[in-house]
Amino acid sequence: MKTKDKKLRTYSFDQIKDEMIGKRGTPFRDEYEFELNLELLGEMIRTTRLQRNLTQEQLGELVGVQKAQISKLEKNANNVTVDTILKVFNALRAKVNFKIELQNKRIRIA
Repeated sequence: MKTKDKKLRTYSFDQIKDEMIGKRGTPFRDEYEFELNLELLGEMIRTTRLQRNLTQEQLGELVGVQKAQISKLEKNANNVTVDTILKVFNALRAKVNFKIELQNKRIRIA
């Protein structure tokens, strides 16, 4: 039996996402990136809470919400307001930065 040496081709993670999910700027890719960022936000809250040695109940008390709301936020930050995010990170004594990129340089006012 003869075996041919086949060279493995490598791909970057961005190339794989472009191929499997779609190129940047396409609706499906934008939705994927948005949901991924929200998932990461919940994980950041959880990680920071644990670094501060706080339970969900203790963080809830600092923010003024129930433990269940903190748990829900850590698992799924899809339906959260900016105000809530700021309150949570303020309670965690963490600095928050938002980056806003304008897609179109012109803004039309009707």
